[in-house]
Amino acid sequence: MGLFTKKHDTQPPGGVAATAAPPAARKPSPPAPAPPGIPAKAKPPPRTEVKPVDEKTKRFNELKGAIHRKLVDQLDMTKLQTDTTGELREQVRQIVVALCEEEETLLNLTERQRLAQEILDETFGLGPLEALLKDPGVSDILINGPHQVYIEKAGRLTLTDIKFKDNGHLLHIIDKIVSPLGRRCDEVCPMVDARLKDGSRVNAIIPPLAIDGPSLSIRRFGSNPVTWDDYIRFKSCSQEIVEFLEACVHSGLNIMVAGGTGSGKTTLLNNLSSFIPDDERIVTIEDAAELKLRQPHVVRLETRPPNLEGKGRITIRDLLINSLRMRPDRIVVGECRGGETLDMLQAMNTGHEGSMTTIHANNTRDAVQRVETMVMMSGFELPQKAIRQQFASAVTLLVQAARLTGGRRKIISITEVQGMEGDVVVMQDLFRFEQDGVDSQGRAFGRIVATGVRPLFMDRLIAHGANISPSMFQPRDLVTDDE
Repeated sequence: MGLFTKKHDTQPPGGVAATAAPPAARKPSPPAPAPPGIPAKAKPPPRTEVKPVDEKTKRFNELKGAIHRKLVDQLDMTKLQTDTTGELREQVRQIVVALCEEEETLLNLTERQRLAQEILDETFGLGPLEALLKDPGVSDILINGPHQVYIEKAGRLTLTDIKFKDNGHLLHIIDKIVSPLGRRCDEVCPMVDARLKDGSRVNAIIPPLAIDGPSLSIRRFGSNPVTWDDYIRFKSCSQEIVEFLEACVHSGLNIMVAGGTGSGKTTLLNNLSSFIPDDERIVTIEDAAELKLRQPHVVRLETRPPNLEGKGRITIRDLLINSLRMRPDRIVVGECRGGETLDMLQAMNTGHEGSMTTIHANNTRDAVQRVETMVMMSGFELPQKAIRQQFASAVTLLVQAARLTGGRRKIISITEVQGMEGDVVVMQDLFRFEQDGVDSQGRAFGRIVATGVRPLFMDRLIAHGANISPSMFQPRDLVTDDE
């Protein structure tokens, strides 16, 4: 007998079989209920229909493509790459307007101006991204395929109506970003880190690694960089903290900036570097050059990816080891994320006082554990206590940055590394942020307070001429957020 058996018809009482009803009169039987313990089959979710491209938009894009191809045929691309003056741009605009008239389109004046502007952006800039890059309020541009572009503005992510034509269009824009830097993004090397002319950080990843199309992430570095005055105005720190950090940098303390993604570590490191005296030789080392130091004696180094044969890669660790032979007074590493952390600690311990770097960590205790983990990545099997001793003797100050709920970025703690007690690194908060709650707009608010702890390196600050009063560390509120 099989697992499922056919159910036979039963006769009614009296032994007379029931007369079968004609097919037309037969009523449909209700669905049998699911047996106990077996859930009923769920209905499939409704299929989401992809909205077709508006016919007018389609014709507009076709016209733009046709005019752009004609423009490329008429232009000297060699001259275009070397001359991007306003005069040349205006000449190209006039050619575009003339080509529009040749096409005998039914576009009104506003549409023609938009068409000319988009073609100019494609020719001289980064196409649809130009409008976003001109907006100083946009801090992040996140592109998930050609038809989904998000921006972060005032700490909040929003979806824009900007779209690329297709995957090929987006790949072309990525190539325009990375090619001038001597890098590539293709099937051989589907991931790349790069930067824009203003220093903004760019990361691109393309198929087959990115399943839904090329993904492009841009972390903006605006034309007007954040200064210490902005930190005070945004209540990210207080005037006393700025004066204290200036004295620490000027006195040659080794500083490590910690924080999560998007917390403002690089911006904070750049501002801390502004306190370095002008008569010192500074070497900066980064994956993608972002730091903009104002001192006259700066040597900027940048890593290099491997070539087509997989050779020629230069890492941060290679540059850090080489920088020790360049007679630097201070070494500033954009971010330690691997085995170079051990070399950074040794550099801080061997005469390069006042060096600085950043790491990813959610708090100061996590920072110590992260350093331990990254030192182990160097390939040397060092005992945990030896690593902690290296850290405690190298790093004097930990500055913790964070992005709070609602998008506010703050310096949430400034911690002194006091040394070792047994196997434990002893640290004390000098200043910290205490959150009081979340306001009606979903933004965290609180107070930046002085803890009352006086740093052990106070005598060193005074010896270097810092005008720091012990009263600065008396317990009190330094900054209070508005609810």
